[in-house]
Amino acid sequence: MDKMKLIESQFIKKDFPKFGVGDTVKVMTRISEGPDKFRLHPFEGVVISREGSGVREHFTVRKVSYGEGIERVFPLFSPGIERIEVIHSGKVKRAKLYYLRNKVGKRATKIESKEEKA
Repeated sequence: MDKMKLIESQFIKKDFPKFGVGDTVKVMTRISEGPDKFRLHPFEGVVISREGSGVREHFTVRKVSYGEGIERVFPLFSPGIERIEVIHSGKVKRAKLYYLRNKVGKRATKIESKEEKA
């Protein structure tokens, strides 16, 4: 068991900001355009779930583009993620925000922030 933790600790070296469910984040992913070229592509949306622990941790980001909801699952310690930026911190009372799938328009993206409540 100690060998597994030792191997996992080698992968957990990226410094990401602390974010949770309900936060609006921008995930910058690496897209290869050639053998030695890549570009960064942003994916901005609301974090609707976070699961797993250690190296196996992943999170789901949902955005609405042209009236169509798009969800994408990102492994947290993936080499394809360059950086994560927290744009807006939201305050929610649930661990999973799957109910946003049924919402349309501003209700699907607007979540009250922690600052607005205080």
